[in-house]
Amino acid sequence: MNAVWIDNAISPEALPGDAPVLKEPKIEREAQKLEKRLCHQVGKAIMEFNMIEEGDRVMVCVSGGKDSFAMLDILLKLQSRAPIKFELIAVNLDQKQPGFPDHILPAYLKNLGVPFHIETQDTYSIVKKVISEGKTMCSLCSRLRRGILYRVADELKITKIALGHHRDDMLQTFFLNMFFGGKLKGMPPKLVSDNGGHIVIRPLANVAEKDLIRWAEHRQFPIIPCSLCGSQENLQRKQIGHMLRDWEKQYPGRTETMFTALQNVVPSHLMDTTRHNFKDIKTTGLPDADGDKGFDEEEFPVATLPGLQVISFPS
Repeated sequence: MNAVWIDNAISPEALPGDAPVLKEPKIEREAQKLEKRLCHQVGKAIMEFNMIEEGDRVMVCVSGGKDSFAMLDILLKLQSRAPIKFELIAVNLDQKQPGFPDHILPAYLKNLGVPFHIETQDTYSIVKKVISEGKTMCSLCSRLRRGILYRVADELKITKIALGHHRDDMLQTFFLNMFFGGKLKGMPPKLVSDNGGHIVIRPLANVAEKDLIRWAEHRQFPIIPCSLCGSQENLQRKQIGHMLRDWEKQYPGRTETMFTALQNVVPSHLMDTTRHNFKDIKTTGLPDADGDKGFDEEEFPVATLPGLQVISFPS
């Protein structure tokens, strides 16, 4: 039955708020192909990781950026033809940033006809007061936002919290942890929240950011820029993003290969003694396809890891 998540993604249906049909046949065909791909990729992630179940109340966190708009858009399309029944509740946290156009999201969500909740909390003043000028604001801002959204989820009797992180975000997090945190750790598509009380899902886990940019342009989402983290140009995450885009530009397909690697972990060929029992390894006398070929050179496609020797990060 779960396969319907993917199969039904191939037949786009009009929903309230859908963009007008484009006149230019070629542009229309490209938009339809993009919609099919997005629905297929989101449906596949939902099925593989059992993200949404019968009777779920899913809180779709809508920030006003392209990713969360696209997530809500695609989830609404899938909801109309999913093999199970579930609810979607769009939730926005108005952090009282100066100049924030607080009328845009309510108007957009009303037009969609989706249930929504706007939570107003002045976290902006707290962050600006605590964090010195020029310092990274993301960590404190995220902690404050996370706590508020967990509380709102309890109040709304939410069973799943959907965040709009995409494939590129997940790869960036992996490299951030490796380069700056000393860990092989990424951003999982589904997890239990740090307070243990909620299931967090990332339905866009398989989706490339470039497709979300194209979809946002096609759908003409009313994008609201962030005046906190969005205004900080020298963040390490942005540096990693530039690095990955440069790799992909020079060697098309590298991003896909790296993302696939996150799904093919071989603990016996790393060095974490808590994940593999190296101390008690013994010979078995039996062939093992995953065994180490100690005297063989590993073979990889040319330039599998391009540019690593020239990548540097400003201090």
